[in-house]
Amino acid sequence: MEQKIMEVLRKMQTILEEESLKELKNVLYMVFSGCEIVLQTELQVVDDSWRTDLEDYLMSRALEGKTAETVKRYRYELTRLLSYINKPVANITDGDISGYLRAYKSIRKVKNSTLKGVRAAYSSFFGWLRDRDRVRRNPMVLVEQIKVEKRIKRPFSDTDREMLLRNCKTLRDKAMMEFLYSTAVRVSELKNLNIEDIRWSSKDLIVYGKGGKERTVYLNERTNLYLQEYLQSRTDNNPALFVGTRKPYNRLTKAGIEDMIRRTGRRAGVEKAHPHRFRGTALTNALNRGMPLQEASILAGHAKTETTMLYCTVDQESVKYHHKKYLSA
Repeated sequence: MEQKIMEVLRKMQTILEEESLKELKNVLYMVFSGCEIVLQTELQVVDDSWRTDLEDYLMSRALEGKTAETVKRYRYELTRLLSYINKPVANITDGDISGYLRAYKSIRKVKNSTLKGVRAAYSSFFGWLRDRDRVRRNPMVLVEQIKVEKRIKRPFSDTDREMLLRNCKTLRDKAMMEFLYSTAVRVSELKNLNIEDIRWSSKDLIVYGKGGKERTVYLNERTNLYLQEYLQSRTDNNPALFVGTRKPYNRLTKAGIEDMIRRTGRRAGVEKAHPHRFRGTALTNALNRGMPLQEASILAGHAKTETTMLYCTVDQESVKYHHKKYLSA
């Protein structure tokens, strides 16, 4: 009995977190208490023939310029899928993948937006296999699409941003928030920046976004002022643009930046304060104040202008003004 229960737990280990595994274990013992399990001589063989295909695929993605974080995420999601299905890649069906996705959503309680990203990783992998004739057919063709409601995220108001600044505990935090707004960088880009990246004479810098693509972003006067004051106040030798406030003054991590802004938001009474919202606010304000859509997309590092529009809330007063300007007659 116990061996079979442990076998179930091992199979679910790729899907469930530790606490959920403990709950499952307790439930299994309660349900099967007093039952007798008759063992058959047929054994299931663990199939890991997919590992070579997976490593080749990941190497291909890396050579194409995918970031280390993206390749790591692909490895994580695909390893979970393939070890769960336990078949050679050529024998995996759309039913296998659909069943796993349904279990993934039910057990982990993830949003459709998260599940859509997972499905995209599977689609990329099996499409790559089919293009190289490693499988006869791509099972993802028949796996149902995942619908995600497209919601335009509400930007910070000018009052929100002012309240956040007033509730910052350090000059570093003020400089960071203004930097996020002025440059519209992603938090994953921000954490990798160094002091030497700033070109003070032109008040700009180059950042490396998704896929290693570089773009130029700019510092407004307020950001430039806060940033210089912050850097002049530092006593450490860390080359990172933003570091911790205590020794050994390590480079700030993505989680550290997110936590700082979240805590500042609570003190300021600003709901849903997180780094990415500064990005959406910057793009929204830029468009509403007259920046052409194509230029806003370049600033954001988006390949498609449609992606930029998903970040933006159009100011109704701006629509009214331009209607009067262009359609009054």
